[in-house]
Amino acid sequence: MAPGHVAYGLGAQYGMRVTAETVMAWERGTALPGERELMALAGVLWCAPADLLAAASTLREHRVARDLTVDDLARTLGMTASAYQRIEESGRWRGNERQAVALCDALGMSAAQFLTATGRNEELAGLLTRAVTTRWQAYVRPVDKLVPLERILVQNVLEQLHVDYQALMVSTLSWNTTGRDRAGTAGDEGREFLDQVVEEFWRTAGI
Repeated sequence: MAPGHVAYGLGAQYGMRVTAETVMAWERGTALPGERELMALAGVLWCAPADLLAAASTLREHRVARDLTVDDLARTLGMTASAYQRIEESGRWRGNERQAVALCDALGMSAAQFLTATGRNEELAGLLTRAVTTRWQAYVRPVDKLVPLERILVQNVLEQLHVDYQALMVSTLSWNTTGRDRAGTAGDEGREFLDQVVEEFWRTAGI
């Protein structure tokens, strides 16, 4: 279908005034359709909304990919629609642990995707860095509150990361200089270390 045909379909089937130029901008990625437009676009193109999205990275993108409304998802989580809408708009999770698990189930998100969608990767990286370079036991509870995983799994993973990190530091220094120095380094080197800690956490957790 040419952009003009898609624009016509949006108008004829959904009453939307969309130009062919707008459709072309969506195709190029220079503009993004709103949620209502995306749903209508999927209808015109005979596909699921998820087929029109790149890999989802926000809560809204995950929800739209599952073809759920704000009201539907909020009801599943035991929240008001307005409370959930504020979470989506801010990108910061404000629910409890039970609701976090329910959100992951409803949207088919892994724990790692949940952290990305709710803007908690930086916080997790900081906690993990301190856990592997100091006493890991002190960070079981903070990490457990942050990620939707069983506490026993969090405990086992932190212990394993700490053991692996200390062994690597002594034998090969393959995690670069010292963890404290590395984590405190500004720029690409510091970012690389933080990313590596988070990656090791999810890998060890089997996610």
